[in-house]
Amino acid sequence: LPLLLIFSLCLLGTRAFSPLLLASSSRQQRPHFHELHLSSPASSTEEYVKLDGKNPSEEWELDCYSRPVIVNGKKLWEVLITDSTGSFRYLKTLPSNQVNSRELRKVVEQVMEERADEYGVKPTTIRFFRGAMFNMINIALSELEVVARPSRCTFSLAQWLEERHSKVYPAMEGYKSSMATTAGPSFMDIRTPIKLPDALRGEKYAFVSLPLAEFLPGGSIDESNIGVGRLCPINPDEFPADAFVQGIVILTTRAKALSSWLAGTEVVGLSADLRRRTLLMETDIDTQYLMAKLNDEQRKEAAVFEEGKDVLKGLHFISVQRDEEDDPAGFWLLREIPQGI
Repeated sequence: LPLLLIFSLCLLGTRAFSPLLLASSSRQQRPHFHELHLSSPASSTEEYVKLDGKNPSEEWELDCYSRPVIVNGKKLWEVLITDSTGSFRYLKTLPSNQVNSRELRKVVEQVMEERADEYGVKPTTIRFFRGAMFNMINIALSELEVVARPSRCTFSLAQWLEERHSKVYPAMEGYKSSMATTAGPSFMDIRTPIKLPDALRGEKYAFVSLPLAEFLPGGSIDESNIGVGRLCPINPDEFPADAFVQGIVILTTRAKALSSWLAGTEVVGLSADLRRRTLLMETDIDTQYLMAKLNDEQRKEAAVFEEGKDVLKGLHFISVQRDEEDDPAGFWLLREIPQGI
């Protein structure tokens, strides 16, 4: 019989919510990498890495962009492809004169064929977050049997890029630290938040926290009990084992409707603008909704929320429930795209 674990959602600095019951996932061995073939990064190369213990997904994530490395006097360009579970990682470098939609389409087609032959899985959706490459990527994917989706819900890809920017590129000959520094995220700047539709507003919300262990293998939260939500991948070695993940619980009698809407708009995360005293919900590639205005007490709780996100590199969650004792109609574990990738 599955073990039922109880966890409490606690208001920061105030009373505790009633506990929620969620079925725990069975304990699994941590996956490890298998390198299939690797080449020197100084020339046109390919890398394909499988990650054991991850189920292949039909939702893929793609990036094509220059990196902070100069090779033979020119910028290094890379195509990175993974899926939402991080079950594989494919990398190919491109000469600068081959950075176009036709060559990118060839690369994607090749990977699709290889994955189909190996696992019988082809992508139905390919997400990409980089607004600067929107036209080229969109054209490249338009002739393939996939849905091209501009989205910041590219959590596996962002994690991989962050690893490469911290460990791989600085070790390459020709690395230029000045090229790696940017003023902000690579997607389009968000200016004016849109008012959340009245029909989708929650009656109540609260800042809460949960142990990081609940999201790891053996924890109580997995794909079976998050409703229409989704969980971004976590590297257990990246954070302290006793860390707490900050989040927000939204209580509404329209929990199913709000959860379905969030799933359809690809909710990216929540952020608190402490200067303007607002709580913002971000979706898609460039949309921002005004969720609530913050009074003095809420602003203090929002500050703790943002500090907790910073400690865990943007990791946080949203839970949409009918009331304090209901299981979530939608639960999202999210992570902000790091700056400078």
